[in-house]
Amino acid sequence: MTASHILLLIGGYFFLLLLISYFTGKNDSNADFFKAGKQSPWYLVAFGMIGASLSGVTFISVPGWVESSQFSYMQVVFGYLVGYFVVAFILMPIYYRLNVISIYEYLKERFGIVSYKVGALSFFISRVLGASFRLFLVAIVLQQF
Repeated sequence: MTASHILLLIGGYFFLLLLISYFTGKNDSNADFFKAGKQSPWYLVAFGMIGASLSGVTFISVPGWVESSQFSYMQVVFGYLVGYFVVAFILMPIYYRLNVISIYEYLKERFGIVSYKVGALSFFISRVLGASFRLFLVAIVLQQF
């Protein structure tokens, strides 16, 4: 597979994502995106939380890592479990009580605009770095095949 094929594949993927988002999100707002009108069943929210913490990299790298680390990755799984309970029983009631959409709104209300901006910038940088590493890993896998 040549470099132009890989770039064409990535470009087509992003175009498809933009096309889907254009047709499915015409009349939606941020509140609709984050809260779904408070009408989502709990099992959909649970699958969404788990799906958001996984990626294609997880399926490529974690099985080999688990075997080579003699299942020390189980600590991460337990950490996720504790984290999900913290989100469900501590953060979600606070969000609903304060009627905020995201952690950044909570930071702004609780600690001020500086913490809001630092939190948002930190999240943005971490997501860009994570996405670039995932894209790099996909490029390596495609190059092997």
